Amino acid sequence: MKWTSLNDLREKYLAFFESKGHLRLPSYPLVPINDKSLLLINSGMAPMKKFFTGEEQPPRTRVTTCQKCIRTPDLERVGHTARHGTFFEMLGNFSFGDYFKDQAIPWAWEFLTETLEIPKELLWPSIYESDEQAYDIWVNKVGVDPAHVVRLGKADNFWEHGTGPCGPCSEIYFDRGIKYGCGSPDCKPGCDCDRFMEIWNNVFTQFNNMGDGTYTELTQKNIDTGMGLERLACVMQGVDNMFEVDSIHKVIDSVCAIAGKEYGKDKNDDISIRVITDHIRSATFMISDGVIPSNEGRGYVLRRILRRACRHGKLLGINRSFLPELGEIAIGESDKAYPELAEKKAYILKVVAMEEERFDATIDAGLAILNTVIEDSKAKNSKALSGEDVFKLYDTFGFPIDLTREIAEEAGLAIDEERFAALMQEQKVRAREARANISGWSNASKTLLEGIPATEFVGYDTLTANAKVLAIMADDMAVSEISEGECSVILDVTPFYGEGGGQVGDTGALIAGDTALTVTDTKKTDGIYIHLCSVANGVLKVGDSVRAEVNANRRQAIMRNHSAAHLLQSALRRVLGNHVEQAGSYVSDTVCRFDFTHFAALTAKEIADVEALVNAEIFAGAEGSMTPMALEEAKKLGAMALFGEKYGDVVRVVRMGENSIEFCGGTHVDNTAKIGMFKILTESSVAAGVRRIEATTGEGILRLLADKNALIADTAKELKAQNPADLAKRAAQLQAELSAMKKEIESLNAKMAASKLDDIMAAAVALKSVRLVCADLAGMQADAARSLADEIKARYDDVVAVLAIHGDGKLNFLAVAGKAAVACGAHAGKLVGAVAAVTGGKGGGRPDNAMAGGRDESKIAEALQTANGVLEGMLK
Repeated sequence: MKWTSLNDLREKYLAFFESKGHLRLPSYPLVPINDKSLLLINSGMAPMKKFFTGEEQPPRTRVTTCQKCIRTPDLERVGHTARHGTFFEMLGNFSFGDYFKDQAIPWAWEFLTETLEIPKELLWPSIYESDEQAYDIWVNKVGVDPAHVVRLGKADNFWEHGTGPCGPCSEIYFDRGIKYGCGSPDCKPGCDCDRFMEIWNNVFTQFNNMGDGTYTELTQKNIDTGMGLERLACVMQGVDNMFEVDSIHKVIDSVCAIAGKEYGKDKNDDISIRVITDHIRSATFMISDGVIPSNEGRGYVLRRILRRACRHGKLLGINRSFLPELGEIAIGESDKAYPELAEKKAYILKVVAMEEERFDATIDAGLAILNTVIEDSKAKNSKALSGEDVFKLYDTFGFPIDLTREIAEEAGLAIDEERFAALMQEQKVRAREARANISGWSNASKTLLEGIPATEFVGYDTLTANAKVLAIMADDMAVSEISEGECSVILDVTPFYGEGGGQVGDTGALIAGDTALTVTDTKKTDGIYIHLCSVANGVLKVGDSVRAEVNANRRQAIMRNHSAAHLLQSALRRVLGNHVEQAGSYVSDTVCRFDFTHFAALTAKEIADVEALVNAEIFAGAEGSMTPMALEEAKKLGAMALFGEKYGDVVRVVRMGENSIEFCGGTHVDNTAKIGMFKILTESSVAAGVRRIEATTGEGILRLLADKNALIADTAKELKAQNPADLAKRAAQLQAELSAMKKEIESLNAKMAASKLDDIMAAAVALKSVRLVCADLAGMQADAARSLADEIKARYDDVVAVLAIHGDGKLNFLAVAGKAAVACGAHAGKLVGAVAAVTGGKGGGRPDNAMAGGRDESKIAEALQTANGVLEGMLK
């Protein structure tokens, strides 16, 4: 048995099963595809469930993979033991109705004993207690000593999950030696001690659980093999746990180097080192598969993992950014097997850095407040933190509930889970109510659609059509006719595009002789198109024949913007990188809005480059095509799909210009030249890791130019410039006048500040080797307050000052720290952020000078009082 690296073990396993006729598939993403039952992929077979159930056809009946997996049920235990981890790799060989036990068992033995040369006497197979077929293969075909074959019961060696396919298991255990055992002469697999470690599990799916206690034989029998790569590496490298495996230990070594610690010397340090090592590995893989830190779902899992790693960095004494550095090490250990890590390296490290920076800005303040809450609870002999306090930490400081729970447990306290959950639910209800009824189509109306056939949509090819009225609805009731007011009309055929895929619904008219209805919007649900109308003239009846006419000018403007959105995505990927993926879109006749994954605001040059690429495609006058085709054929073309979206067997592929091919059901121009021109209006943040571009095309640019010209003319008039061309000269003159006035104001502010300085310093409070002054400067102008703060910092290098400035409904906090105070650990940016947060505000800045905005002026005194505790927690 030779020492083998984790990366070599992975390759040996996959190559071995390729030699046995298996198709090697790359790992599926951690984000499940078309499977809402899982938050994250947690086993090797999870992405292939539909192959086992027969819902989908596998690419081959023999498949082998190394699947990246995330499991988080025991997140709080990670680090506290060397067994628990959130990220792991699962080796697997699978048969979908192909081979069965006769081949699966001998191949497992061959790989372990011949390829890896593990001594046979150290391996112990287990079988389900009544599986005589497996026993016969192990003993008579493979030649294992019968004394080494262990029979285990249903709890250990039979896989089933309710009704449906199930079957016995056969595991292979590795004997780690007597020193790991319990001393019992009967010690063998199934014992609770640590001597025997399971390294291979063959699941033989051969029965169908009928749900009444009986089992029937399956016609198609399957093999599902699972073997943890890290666990196998422990065997081949002679180490006790996954954290000592070569590629993982390199991350541990880096953590120790950054923290100045030695692994194995201190129990608490080891916990933090393991937490950081495991969590940075999980984070890099999750981000590479499109997960972004957020407060919901898998994004919240990522945020918990990163913030827990940040906190344990603090416990090790790391007071600088360090997670991106570790992320680079983790990526380097796995990027040969998972090339997406290398392709998205810059993006991954940027997301990690941003989340670490975001949490670092609040963690000191949050920890100080949490420590105060813990102390108060203990003083009151309370056994739990209140739900209100826990919710405030979550809502204001971004403390995941798990982190608060963990710190509270370390202090011997629980938290009021029930009250916290109630407050969270109230917050969700408020958010849901704010989003309610934005579609304009009520749930009550949807029940009226039962029995109505799907609408035939002809709007790709024509903007007019003759149609028959199938139903009319008004005030959430079906009516036979309508003569006034608003209503919803359903036709058998329509050229009107129903809102969907980010494209707004069409408008236009329904005409039947003298009767006319204005179509103000079009929706669709379950294949039925609903035309939202207002009666302009006459009476419309169910059964009438109508002429459906789409507003052609508006539709063409929508098409220009939608096609431009496709060109925009292509340009963004070329300028920013292939990590860019669509996160949402909205195209109307006036705007093209596109949300996309990216870690930072675009620079002026990046915006200009993107704009130039889109316009180059437009000016080239390239043809656009919209082609229905088989899903697999579309994938071979390289057509981009919306991440996580489920598609049917036939999809519509839109090719726009030379570089854009996407799945899309929207309407588009047939030549890029028809877009006219493209102009980016704004670029902004939507959420962590998601940016938004708003742009316009065609007539929208003409309106933009008209608005700009009007603005220039109005500005020239206000500045009393004789000619718009003289605006720059006139602005320079005004700037010179303002500069002179500013100098005069600064002189006056300095005099005002000097008169307040002595009074403020008289109230200084000593904290270790630093002095803290806090003052409420109600009514003082911001410039005067800044002058005062600068004077304090210049005169007293051991002083930290926090000043509240408010008046006319505005509230700001200003903090400064002298050089000596900064050297002692004071950080004005973090301090002022914590103080402002008490009033519902936020902000930050440099260690020596920072400013934050506040909200609730009634909490100024309370906010200033927190400065003492927050600063004390920073000082060395």
